Amino acid sequence: MKVPQSRWLKSAAIFVGLMASLFTLASEAKEVGSPIRNIVLVHGAFADGSSWSEVISALQRKGYHVTAVQNPLTSLPDDVAATRRVLARQSGDVILVGHSYAGAVVTEAGNADNVKGIVYLSALVPDSGESVSDLLTRLKAPMEGLKPDGEGLIWLDDPVAYRQVMAGDVPESRARILAATQVPISASAFEGKVSHAAWHHKPTWYLVTEEDHALKTPVQRELAEQIKARVTTVKSSHMSLVSHPAVVANLIDRAAREGRR
Repeated sequence: MKVPQSRWLKSAAIFVGLMASLFTLASEAKEVGSPIRNIVLVHGAFADGSSWSEVISALQRKGYHVTAVQNPLTSLPDDVAATRRVLARQSGDVILVGHSYAGAVVTEAGNADNVKGIVYLSALVPDSGESVSDLLTRLKAPMEGLKPDGEGLIWLDDPVAYRQVMAGDVPESRARILAATQVPISASAFEGKVSHAAWHHKPTWYLVTEEDHALKTPVQRELAEQIKARVTTVKSSHMSLVSHPAVVANLIDRAAREGRR
């Protein structure tokens, strides 16, 4: 029996429409299930972008596109600007990661539209209108033993002191390298105030380091609770990104997967 051409065309149109709908649904399902691919890492005081080396390698092996910001550490606005420049170069959504002082940087820079989640590593997390100094005063956790030089810079370039404060579980030879490559931070960076804290409207994750002599563990736990972060803990010094890169990379991987939901 010969099928009328009009009926055949109608059936073909329905078939094409159904296939297009199925393709769209499959694409959306794939997008929802796949992790965010761009990771931007922001170092804190007394460090530079190279301190992320092992974490970068681990994330690249997982298929992520990773960029480490090189903070000038001259002021909070300068460091936020450096981070925003890197965020603007990303193609697609981003998980933003901040260590230590850089918690303040990512709290401000994390307001960018392409940032879909923020990971804090033993980080300082100010609220809106608050500086790092204000935060430490509020938490009754003042910085001790760190004095600026004649140009207003705070250094931690003594290898013994560096290891004691920052990297107790890092091999001594590596700690000496970290001390040699550390970047001093301007004391004024701790006075810069966050205009709007991104953690109020972005999902957050926090890595609490339980053998930390730079930012005490109870302070970290209080900060993580304040921002209602999803918490992971590790027995580590302040430099978990060096001593436990797999733990750090796995947390970032988790954030990239959960941040898509």
